[in-house]
Amino acid sequence: MRIDVPAAQAHDPYGYATETLAPEIMRAGGAFSHAVYRHSKLSLREFEGARARTAEINGCVICQRFRAARDLGGMFSGTGTRGTVVDNGPAPDEAFYAAVPEWRTSPLFSERERLAIEFAERFAVEPKALARDEAFWAKARAAFSDAEIADLANSVASWVGLGRVAHVLGFDEVCLPFTAEAAE
Repeated sequence: MRIDVPAAQAHDPYGYATETLAPEIMRAGGAFSHAVYRHSKLSLREFEGARARTAEINGCVICQRFRAARDLGGMFSGTGTRGTVVDNGPAPDEAFYAAVPEWRTSPLFSERERLAIEFAERFAVEPKALARDEAFWAKARAAFSDAEIADLANSVASWVGLGRVAHVLGFDEVCLPFTAEAAE
């Protein structure tokens, strides 16, 4: 890890940092993340495709292993996944996640899913080019409402920012308590 975390807290470095190092900022980041999962109106497959591609780009191991349908309940301790993005359609299977790197050619994705994944990739890698790509925006605006575009943009922003914090500080070397791997 890139910060000193006491041995007793090593199992949850993100929690330690939230409570002791930058509590106001990290709690705000946590609230942003929770809002994305709680209020997104995207389909679960669109959401998870964009999230999974962002995780690959960021390099965050926790984010790459995370599956909203399986793991989200732990993020909302005690409240489960009811009233979250998990309610927005069928959960992707592992073949879906495995195909995300080949989103351009894989037959597993709908046009909207493909656009959501492309948006996430370009937002993370080439935001200036994305902002001025009129051909992309014509396709995106034909497929998504303005509210859905704002939803997707803010979701990807949270994953890019918070996923990079976890990866850069080495927090992703340890599974957070809400992941299935931590329960094993």
